[in-house]
Amino acid sequence: MSAELTALAATAATLGFLHTLAGPDHYLPFVVLAKARKWRTGKTLAVTALCGLGHVGSSILIGAIGIAFGLGLAKIEVFEGVRGDLAAWAFILFGLGYFLWGLRKGLKNRGHHHLHVHENGAVHRDHPAVPSEVRAGHAHPEPKPASLTPWILFTIFVFGPCEPLIPLLMFPAAKESVGGVILVAAVFSLTTILTMMALVVLPLAGLKVLPMAFLERYMHAAAGFTILACGLGMVFLGL
Repeated sequence: MSAELTALAATAATLGFLHTLAGPDHYLPFVVLAKARKWRTGKTLAVTALCGLGHVGSSILIGAIGIAFGLGLAKIEVFEGVRGDLAAWAFILFGLGYFLWGLRKGLKNRGHHHLHVHENGAVHRDHPAVPSEVRAGHAHPEPKPASLTPWILFTIFVFGPCEPLIPLLMFPAAKESVGGVILVAAVFSLTTILTMMALVVLPLAGLKVLPMAFLERYMHAAAGFTILACGLGMVFLGL
C-alpha cells in the first residue's frame, strides 16, 4: 500500500470519528428513543448499526457513481447538500410529530387510574406517578403506535450524507486505485458505525443509574423534543 493510501486510510478513520462525534443527530435520537420505548441494548445497537450503514452506504453509492461516470465533484456536492437539507427537515418533522404524540400521551396518562381486586378481597388504585415497573403484577401493555420508528430513522439516515467522505476521501483515493476507494470507504464506514454505537451505549448505561421515574410519563415527549432539537441544529447551526 502506498504512502498516500496509508495517509488516506488514517484520515478516513479520523474523519469518521470526528464527523460522528460532532453530529448529535448520529447518536442522541437512538439514546432517547431506546429510553422512551424501552428497547433492549441489543435492539438499540442493531437499530443504530442499521441506520449507520444506511447513512454511509448511500454516500458511498453516490460517490462510486460519480467516480464511475466521471461526474464533477461540484455537481455531487450540490446533490449531497440537497440530501442533507431533506434529512434535516425530516428530523424536524419526525421530532415534532413524535413530541406532540408523546406530550398528548403523557397528559392523557396523568389521570390514568385502575382499580385492582385481589383474591383476598383487597382493592387498591394504581397511582400514575408510580412507575409501571414497580407495580408488580399490574403492568399494562403499552400500545406501540410508532412500531415503524426504526425504519423511519433508517430512511432519514439514508438521506443524510457523510459530508467529508466523497470530496476528502473517495475522490482522492480514486486517483490511486479502485482498491484505494474501497479501502477508505470501508475504514470510514466501520469507524463511523462503531463510534455511533459507542456514543449510544455509554449514555444509556448512565441513564440506567439515574432516577428517571418522575420523567417516565413524558419520556416520549422528551425523545421527540430531542430529535426536533437535533434537526433544528442541523438546519440552523450546521451540526
